[in-house]
Amino acid sequence: MEDWFSKYWFLPSTLSSFDWANPFFLYSLPIIPLLFLVRSWLRGNAIQKLNIAFPANDIQSNWISYLRFVPAVFLLLSITMMLLALARPQRVVSETEEFSDGIDIMLALDISKSMDSKDIPPSRLVVAQNVAKKFISGRLYDRIGMVIFSGEPRSLCPLTTDYEMLNELVDEVSSDLIKTSGTAIGNALGLCINRLREIDSKSKVAILISDGDNTAGNLDPVISALLAKTFGVRVYTIAVGSNKNVTEKVDEGTLREIARVGEGKFFRAKDAKSLETIFEEINLLEKVEIKQNKSRNVRDFYHSYLRLSIAFLLISFAFKNTFMGNILED
Repeated sequence: MEDWFSKYWFLPSTLSSFDWANPFFLYSLPIIPLLFLVRSWLRGNAIQKLNIAFPANDIQSNWISYLRFVPAVFLLLSITMMLLALARPQRVVSETEEFSDGIDIMLALDISKSMDSKDIPPSRLVVAQNVAKKFISGRLYDRIGMVIFSGEPRSLCPLTTDYEMLNELVDEVSSDLIKTSGTAIGNALGLCINRLREIDSKSKVAILISDGDNTAGNLDPVISALLAKTFGVRVYTIAVGSNKNVTEKVDEGTLREIARVGEGKFFRAKDAKSLETIFEEINLLEKVEIKQNKSRNVRDFYHSYLRLSIAFLLISFAFKNTFMGNILED
Protein backbone atom coordinates (compact mmCIF):
# COMPACT_ATOMS: atom_id res chain seq x y z
CA MET A 1 0.00 0.00 0.00
CA GLU A 2 1.45 3.36 -1.07
CA ASP A 3 1.84 6.28 1.40
CA TRP A 4 -0.92 8.88 1.15
CA PHE A 5 1.56 11.58 0.09
CA SER A 6 3.03 9.46 -2.72
CA LYS A 7 2.88 10.54 -6.37
CA TYR A 8 1.25 7.16 -6.96
CA TRP A 9 -2.19 8.71 -6.34
CA PHE A 10 -1.74 11.14 -9.24
CA LEU A 11 -0.68 8.60 -11.88
CA PRO A 12 -3.14 8.07 -14.75
CA SER A 13 -2.77 4.30 -14.33
CA THR A 14 -3.84 4.59 -10.70
CA LEU A 15 -6.83 6.81 -11.42
CA SER A 16 -8.01 4.58 -14.26
CA SER A 17 -7.79 1.47 -12.06
CA PHE A 18 -10.46 2.74 -9.67
CA ASP A 19 -14.19 2.17 -9.67
CA TRP A 20 -15.86 5.44 -8.63
CA ALA A 21 -18.85 5.07 -6.34
CA ASN A 22 -19.99 8.69 -6.88
CA PRO A 23 -18.68 9.59 -10.34
CA PHE A 24 -20.79 12.75 -10.65
CA PHE A 25 -18.26 14.56 -8.43
CA LEU A 26 -15.66 13.95 -11.14
CA TYR A 27 -17.76 15.89 -13.65
CA SER A 28 -17.33 19.05 -11.58
CA LEU A 29 -13.50 18.95 -11.80
CA PRO A 30 -13.31 21.08 -15.00
CA ILE A 31 -15.47 23.73 -13.32
CA ILE A 32 -12.88 24.49 -10.62
CA PRO A 33 -10.50 26.57 -12.82
CA LEU A 34 -13.52 28.40 -14.25
CA LEU A 35 -14.64 29.34 -10.75
CA PHE A 36 -11.25 30.86 -10.04
CA LEU A 37 -11.37 32.80 -13.30
CA VAL A 38 -14.87 34.08 -12.54
CA ARG A 39 -13.78 35.01 -9.01
CA SER A 40 -10.80 36.91 -10.39
CA TRP A 41 -12.96 38.70 -12.97
CA LEU A 42 -15.68 39.70 -10.47
CA ARG A 43 -13.17 41.05 -8.02
CA GLY A 44 -10.92 42.62 -10.64
CA ASN A 45 -12.21 46.16 -10.25
CA ALA A 46 -13.58 45.86 -6.72
CA ILE A 47 -10.37 45.27 -4.79
CA GLN A 48 -7.87 47.89 -3.77
CA LYS A 49 -4.57 47.84 -5.57
CA LEU A 50 -1.15 48.88 -4.40
CA ASN A 51 0.95 49.44 -7.44
CA ILE A 52 4.59 48.66 -6.97
CA ALA A 53 6.98 49.36 -9.79
CA PHE A 54 9.62 46.79 -10.56
CA PRO A 55 12.56 47.45 -12.84
CA ALA A 56 11.71 46.26 -16.32
CA ASN A 57 14.86 44.22 -16.66
CA ASP A 58 14.78 42.75 -13.20
CA ILE A 59 13.98 39.11 -14.03
CA GLN A 60 14.04 38.09 -10.39
CA SER A 61 11.38 40.67 -9.54
CA ASN A 62 9.18 39.42 -12.36
CA TRP A 63 9.00 35.80 -11.18
CA ILE A 64 8.64 36.90 -7.57
CA SER A 65 5.51 38.80 -8.59
CA TYR A 66 3.94 35.50 -9.70
CA LEU A 67 4.36 33.97 -6.25
CA ARG A 68 1.10 35.61 -5.24
CA PHE A 69 -0.68 32.85 -7.20
CA VAL A 70 0.87 30.02 -5.12
CA PRO A 71 -1.80 30.04 -2.34
CA ALA A 72 -4.56 29.91 -4.97
CA VAL A 73 -2.87 26.99 -6.74
CA PHE A 74 -2.72 24.97 -3.52
CA LEU A 75 -6.34 25.87 -2.77
CA LEU A 76 -7.28 24.63 -6.24
CA LEU A 77 -5.40 21.38 -5.59
CA SER A 78 -7.15 21.02 -2.23
CA ILE A 79 -10.59 21.35 -3.81
CA THR A 80 -9.61 18.88 -6.55
CA MET A 81 -8.48 16.28 -4.00
CA MET A 82 -11.68 16.83 -2.02
CA LEU A 83 -13.79 16.12 -5.09
CA LEU A 84 -11.79 12.96 -5.80
CA ALA A 85 -12.38 11.85 -2.21
CA LEU A 86 -16.12 12.55 -2.51
CA ALA A 87 -16.19 10.46 -5.71
CA ARG A 88 -15.02 7.54 -3.54
CA PRO A 89 -12.34 5.70 -5.51
CA GLN A 90 -12.62 1.96 -4.90
CA ARG A 91 -11.19 -1.33 -5.99
CA VAL A 92 -13.74 -4.11 -6.05
CA VAL A 93 -12.93 -7.75 -5.45
CA SER A 94 -15.90 -9.83 -6.56
CA GLU A 95 -16.04 -13.56 -5.89
CA THR A 96 -18.75 -15.62 -7.49
CA GLU A 97 -19.41 -19.03 -6.04
CA GLU A 98 -21.43 -21.29 -8.30
CA PHE A 99 -23.18 -24.35 -7.05
CA SER A 100 -26.07 -26.64 -7.86
CA ASP A 101 -27.98 -29.42 -6.20
CA GLY A 102 -26.20 -31.76 -8.61
CA ILE A 103 -27.13 -35.03 -10.24
CA ASP A 104 -25.85 -38.45 -9.28
CA ILE A 105 -25.03 -40.44 -12.41
CA MET A 106 -23.94 -44.06 -12.73
CA LEU A 107 -22.49 -45.18 -16.07
CA ALA A 108 -22.72 -48.88 -16.85
CA LEU A 109 -20.41 -49.86 -19.72
CA ASP A 110 -20.56 -53.23 -21.45
CA ILE A 111 -17.02 -54.61 -21.97
CA SER A 112 -17.98 -58.03 -23.33
CA LYS A 113 -16.02 -59.43 -26.28
CA SER A 114 -18.70 -58.27 -28.73
CA MET A 115 -17.79 -54.68 -27.84
CA ASP A 116 -14.44 -55.23 -29.58
CA SER A 117 -16.32 -55.39 -32.88
CA LYS A 118 -14.89 -52.92 -35.41
CA ASP A 119 -18.13 -52.08 -37.19
CA ILE A 120 -17.73 -48.69 -35.47
CA PRO A 121 -14.00 -48.04 -35.92
CA PRO A 122 -11.69 -48.44 -34.16
CA SER A 123 -14.13 -50.52 -32.04
CA ARG A 124 -17.45 -50.18 -30.24
CA LEU A 125 -15.71 -50.14 -26.86
CA VAL A 126 -13.08 -47.53 -27.75
CA VAL A 127 -15.70 -45.18 -29.22
CA ALA A 128 -17.90 -45.65 -26.14
CA GLN A 129 -14.89 -44.90 -23.90
CA ASN A 130 -13.99 -41.71 -25.76
CA VAL A 131 -17.53 -40.34 -25.79
CA ALA A 132 -18.07 -41.30 -22.13
CA LYS A 133 -14.94 -39.34 -21.18
CA LYS A 134 -16.19 -36.30 -23.05
CA PHE A 135 -19.54 -36.59 -21.29
CA ILE A 136 -17.83 -36.85 -17.89
CA SER A 137 -15.65 -33.81 -18.54
CA GLY A 138 -18.67 -31.78 -19.65
CA ARG A 139 -20.58 -32.20 -16.38
CA LEU A 140 -20.45 -29.65 -13.57
CA TYR A 141 -21.01 -30.34 -9.86
CA ASP A 142 -22.44 -33.80 -10.57
CA ARG A 143 -21.17 -36.96 -8.93
CA ILE A 144 -20.45 -39.67 -11.46
CA GLY A 145 -19.66 -43.32 -10.83
CA MET A 146 -19.02 -46.20 -13.17
CA VAL A 147 -19.77 -49.91 -13.46
CA ILE A 148 -18.28 -52.22 -16.08
CA PHE A 149 -19.80 -55.57 -16.96
CA SER A 150 -19.71 -58.57 -19.20
CA GLY A 151 -20.77 -61.92 -17.66
CA GLU A 152 -20.75 -60.20 -14.26
CA PRO A 153 -20.67 -56.58 -13.14
CA ARG A 154 -17.80 -54.83 -11.37
CA SER A 155 -17.71 -51.41 -9.76
CA LEU A 156 -15.01 -49.39 -11.50
CA CYS A 157 -15.49 -46.18 -9.52
CA PRO A 158 -17.92 -44.99 -6.83
CA LEU A 159 -19.72 -41.68 -7.18
CA THR A 160 -17.15 -38.91 -7.37
CA THR A 161 -16.57 -35.38 -8.62
CA ASP A 162 -12.94 -36.18 -9.44
CA TYR A 163 -13.53 -36.27 -13.19
CA GLU A 164 -9.83 -36.43 -14.03
CA MET A 165 -9.36 -39.59 -11.99
CA LEU A 166 -12.53 -41.12 -13.45
CA ASN A 167 -11.37 -40.44 -17.01
CA GLU A 168 -8.06 -42.12 -16.24
CA LEU A 169 -9.96 -45.21 -15.08
CA VAL A 170 -12.10 -45.18 -18.24
CA ASP A 171 -8.88 -45.14 -20.31
CA GLU A 172 -7.78 -48.37 -18.65
CA VAL A 173 -10.99 -50.24 -19.48
CA SER A 174 -10.65 -53.26 -21.78
CA SER A 175 -12.60 -56.42 -22.53
CA ASP A 176 -9.99 -58.43 -20.59
CA LEU A 177 -10.84 -56.92 -17.19
CA ILE A 178 -13.67 -59.43 -16.55
CA LYS A 179 -13.07 -63.06 -17.50
CA THR A 180 -16.67 -64.24 -17.18
CA SER A 181 -18.25 -64.29 -20.62
CA GLY A 182 -21.73 -63.11 -21.47
CA THR A 183 -23.69 -59.90 -20.90
CA ALA A 184 -25.23 -59.45 -17.45
CA ILE A 185 -27.31 -56.34 -18.12
CA GLY A 186 -29.73 -56.93 -15.25
CA ASN A 187 -26.96 -57.40 -12.68
CA ALA A 188 -25.06 -54.36 -13.97
CA LEU A 189 -28.14 -52.15 -13.64
CA GLY A 190 -28.79 -53.65 -10.21
CA LEU A 191 -25.30 -52.64 -9.08
CA CYS A 192 -25.91 -49.10 -10.33
CA ILE A 193 -29.18 -48.92 -8.40
CA ASN A 194 -27.43 -50.20 -5.27
CA ARG A 195 -24.98 -47.28 -5.54
CA LEU A 196 -27.81 -44.76 -5.93
CA ARG A 197 -30.75 -46.05 -3.90
CA GLU A 198 -29.92 -44.55 -0.50
CA ILE A 199 -28.60 -41.24 -1.77
CA ASP A 200 -30.71 -38.14 -1.16
CA SER A 201 -30.30 -36.37 -4.47
CA LYS A 202 -32.43 -34.10 -6.63
CA SER A 203 -31.91 -36.40 -9.59
CA LYS A 204 -30.51 -39.93 -9.92
CA VAL A 205 -29.64 -41.36 -13.31
CA ALA A 206 -28.26 -44.62 -14.70
CA ILE A 207 -26.86 -44.73 -18.24
CA LEU A 208 -26.49 -48.23 -19.65
CA ILE A 209 -24.26 -48.72 -22.72
CA SER A 210 -24.37 -52.14 -24.36
CA ASP A 211 -24.65 -53.92 -27.68
CA GLY A 212 -26.50 -57.07 -26.79
CA ASP A 213 -29.22 -58.98 -25.05
CA ASN A 214 -29.07 -60.15 -21.44
CA THR A 215 -27.26 -63.53 -21.58
CA ALA A 216 -25.81 -63.87 -18.08
CA GLY A 217 -26.44 -62.97 -14.47
CA ASN A 218 -29.28 -63.89 -12.10
CA LEU A 219 -31.25 -60.63 -12.15
CA ASP A 220 -33.79 -59.98 -14.87
CA PRO A 221 -33.21 -56.61 -16.61
CA VAL A 222 -36.90 -55.64 -16.41
CA ILE A 223 -36.92 -56.38 -12.67
CA SER A 224 -33.85 -54.15 -12.36
CA ALA A 225 -35.68 -51.41 -14.25
CA LEU A 226 -38.65 -51.72 -11.88
CA LEU A 227 -36.28 -51.40 -8.93
CA ALA A 228 -34.77 -48.32 -10.54
CA LYS A 229 -38.23 -46.76 -10.81
CA THR A 230 -38.96 -47.63 -7.18
CA PHE A 231 -35.81 -45.88 -5.95
CA GLY A 232 -36.31 -42.84 -8.20
CA VAL A 233 -33.52 -43.71 -10.64
CA ARG A 234 -34.15 -42.76 -14.27
CA VAL A 235 -32.57 -45.17 -16.76
CA TYR A 236 -31.19 -44.25 -20.19
CA THR A 237 -30.09 -47.09 -22.44
CA ILE A 238 -27.81 -46.87 -25.47
CA ALA A 239 -27.50 -49.67 -28.00
CA VAL A 240 -24.06 -49.47 -29.67
CA GLY A 241 -23.36 -51.08 -33.04
CA SER A 242 -24.07 -50.66 -36.75
CA ASN A 243 -25.27 -54.25 -37.35
CA LYS A 244 -22.80 -54.51 -40.24
CA ASN A 245 -21.12 -57.33 -38.41
CA VAL A 246 -23.40 -60.33 -38.93
CA THR A 247 -21.93 -62.30 -36.00
CA GLU A 248 -22.24 -59.41 -33.53
CA LYS A 249 -25.77 -58.15 -34.14
CA VAL A 250 -27.23 -55.56 -31.78
CA ASP A 251 -30.33 -56.65 -29.88
CA GLU A 252 -32.39 -53.56 -29.07
CA GLY A 253 -35.41 -55.24 -27.46
CA THR A 254 -34.11 -55.59 -23.91
CA LEU A 255 -32.59 -52.11 -23.83
CA ARG A 256 -35.80 -50.54 -25.14
CA GLU A 257 -37.86 -52.25 -22.44
CA ILE A 258 -35.44 -51.20 -19.68
CA ALA A 259 -35.66 -47.57 -20.78
CA ARG A 260 -39.46 -47.71 -20.95
CA VAL A 261 -39.88 -49.25 -17.51
CA GLY A 262 -37.13 -47.06 -16.02
CA GLU A 263 -38.91 -43.93 -17.30
CA GLY A 264 -35.85 -42.92 -19.29
CA LYS A 265 -35.13 -43.04 -22.97
CA PHE A 266 -33.66 -45.51 -25.45
CA PHE A 267 -31.02 -44.44 -27.99
CA ARG A 268 -29.42 -46.20 -30.91
CA ALA A 269 -25.80 -45.36 -31.77
CA LYS A 270 -24.70 -46.66 -35.17
CA ASP A 271 -21.48 -44.65 -35.39
CA ALA A 272 -19.21 -42.45 -33.28
CA LYS A 273 -21.01 -39.25 -34.27
CA SER A 274 -24.46 -40.53 -33.32
CA LEU A 275 -23.15 -41.77 -29.96
CA GLU A 276 -21.68 -38.33 -29.26
CA THR A 277 -25.01 -36.72 -30.19
CA ILE A 278 -26.81 -39.08 -27.82
CA PHE A 279 -24.61 -38.06 -24.89
CA GLU A 280 -25.16 -34.40 -25.78
CA GLU A 281 -28.92 -34.99 -25.66
CA ILE A 282 -28.65 -36.73 -22.28
CA ASN A 283 -26.50 -33.85 -21.11
CA LEU A 284 -29.35 -31.45 -21.99
CA LEU A 285 -32.06 -33.69 -20.51
CA GLU A 286 -30.20 -33.92 -17.20
CA LYS A 287 -29.19 -30.30 -16.91
CA VAL A 288 -29.63 -28.62 -13.53
CA GLU A 289 -30.02 -24.97 -12.73
CA ILE A 290 -26.79 -23.37 -11.58
CA LYS A 291 -27.22 -21.03 -8.63
CA GLN A 292 -24.83 -18.25 -7.70
CA ASN A 293 -23.72 -16.72 -4.46
CA LYS A 294 -21.92 -13.44 -5.00
CA SER A 295 -19.69 -11.95 -2.38
CA ARG A 296 -18.45 -8.39 -2.94
CA ASN A 297 -15.46 -6.99 -1.10
CA VAL A 298 -14.90 -3.27 -1.65
CA ARG A 299 -11.80 -1.38 -0.59
CA ASP A 300 -12.01 2.41 -0.43
CA PHE A 301 -9.10 4.75 -1.20
CA TYR A 302 -10.81 8.10 -0.59
CA HIS A 303 -8.86 8.62 2.65
CA SER A 304 -5.61 9.20 0.73
CA TYR A 305 -7.20 12.00 -1.32
CA LEU A 306 -8.89 13.43 1.77
CA ARG A 307 -5.54 13.67 3.54
CA LEU A 308 -4.00 15.29 0.47
CA SER A 309 -6.87 17.80 0.36
CA ILE A 310 -6.33 18.78 3.99
CA ALA A 311 -2.57 19.02 3.45
CA PHE A 312 -2.94 21.29 0.39
CA LEU A 313 -5.48 23.44 2.24
CA LEU A 314 -3.09 23.95 5.17
CA ILE A 315 -0.24 24.78 2.77
CA SER A 316 -2.48 27.30 1.04
CA PHE A 317 -3.30 28.98 4.37
CA ALA A 318 0.38 28.96 5.35
CA PHE A 319 1.45 30.69 2.12
CA LYS A 320 -1.44 33.12 2.46
CA ASN A 321 0.10 34.39 5.68
CA THR A 322 3.49 35.06 4.11
CA PHE A 323 4.65 37.71 1.64
CA MET A 324 2.89 35.64 -1.08
CA GLY A 325 -0.49 36.74 0.27
CA ASN A 326 -2.05 40.04 -0.78
CA ILE A 327 -3.47 41.75 2.27
CA LEU A 328 -5.45 44.12 0.08
CA GLU A 329 -7.51 41.15 -1.19
CA ASP A 330 -8.55 40.02 2.31
